[in-house]
Amino acid sequence: MLYVIHAYDFTDEQAHNRRMAVRESHIAGAKLLKSSGNFVLGGALLDLDGKMIGSMMLVEFEEETQLHEWLDNDPYVTGKVWDKIDVKP
Repeated sequence: MLYVIHAYDFTDEQAHNRRMAVRESHIAGAKLLKSSGNFVLGGALLDLDGKMIGSMMLVEFEEETQLHEWLDNDPYVTGKVWDKIDVKP
């Protein structure tokens, strides 16, 4: 099943620093998802000034439990980058 994810970053003063600290790990994870056929497309959400404020991803998993297993371990989740995460099938 396909899932669209809109994830919005925390807005505290250190939020951008946390994002940048784990960004390479997050991208590496997306590359692994791509190689396994789970990542369809995605990228950063930007505000009107071009500042990263979140992410959008379209992913595909056979089971919802697989989606949650991946999401719960994504560096943007474990690194306290994403504050609000909306997932829709």
